[in-house]
Amino acid sequence: MKKFLTLFIVLFSIFLVACLDKNVENKITNKNSIQKNSSILTVHFIDVGQGDSTLILTPDNKTMLIDGGDNSQGEKIKNYLKKLNVNKIDVLVGTHPDADHIGGLDYIIDNFEISEFYMPRKSHTTKTFKDVLIAAKNKGLAIKEAKYGVVFNLGDYVKCEILNPVKKYGSDNNQWSAVIKAKYNNKSFLFTGDAEFKNEEDMIKSGSNLKSNILKLGHHGSSSSTSEKFLKIVNPDVAVVSCKYKNKYGHPHKEILNLLKKYNIPLYRTDEQGSLVFYCDGNEIWTDKKPGTYNYYGNK
Repeated sequence: MKKFLTLFIVLFSIFLVACLDKNVENKITNKNSIQKNSSILTVHFIDVGQGDSTLILTPDNKTMLIDGGDNSQGEKIKNYLKKLNVNKIDVLVGTHPDADHIGGLDYIIDNFEISEFYMPRKSHTTKTFKDVLIAAKNKGLAIKEAKYGVVFNLGDYVKCEILNPVKKYGSDNNQWSAVIKAKYNNKSFLFTGDAEFKNEEDMIKSGSNLKSNILKLGHHGSSSSTSEKFLKIVNPDVAVVSCKYKNKYGHPHKEILNLLKKYNIPLYRTDEQGSLVFYCDGNEIWTDKKPGTYNYYGNK
């Protein structure tokens, strides 16, 4: 009898897991109907190799693109957006002047109608940075300053806050990174650019509400970002990292992988899984992919 009861419990548990998996599958497999559902927000972490590019599509068809990968990724991002029938970008953000974040933005500016363009007030001497400025000027596109305290609505449903740069940070491009929190009803996403420990501490001291359901790890999962203190305050349900498979920087670093594992935070990663899409109805978030691994591929 005891063996039978044990077998029954095991089989019933397997049945429950199968049902849950099926429910999740049913929720996301018919993506066309999901896109037509007027209550769904989608967040796309586009695989641009060793770089960042994130697309947000709101329930009322407003769009925000955060970063554009390096110089080779502009056309790939354009094609990705076109497949989603995106022809206009309501808010474009270049988080900071590094080429792996703004390299493709001149191409995007040339090929899309842009309503608003935000960048931090940090200049750079590179051709990549100058190309973005020229593209914006040729389009008659003013650049708004991305800084702490800026709040804007992305359509009628999504509220966005810029939480960094909190102050002036000298010559370090990464520390100037625009950090954006996007909130849809009861759920929120935190996009951190290449923000580092100093920025995290400044954001904590600023009193900003950092709690977010999904955290895009700072600086591609570098050990100079995502302190344990910051991670505990954000307290994400999942973390996402954008980087190239077996990149030369060793991203994501072992320290960050161990930290996420310590707090049992599932990690989704473009280097293992390609582009990632999260769906949100304002009360729950789901995706069609299982989490990636905590595997470390670098030498750091």
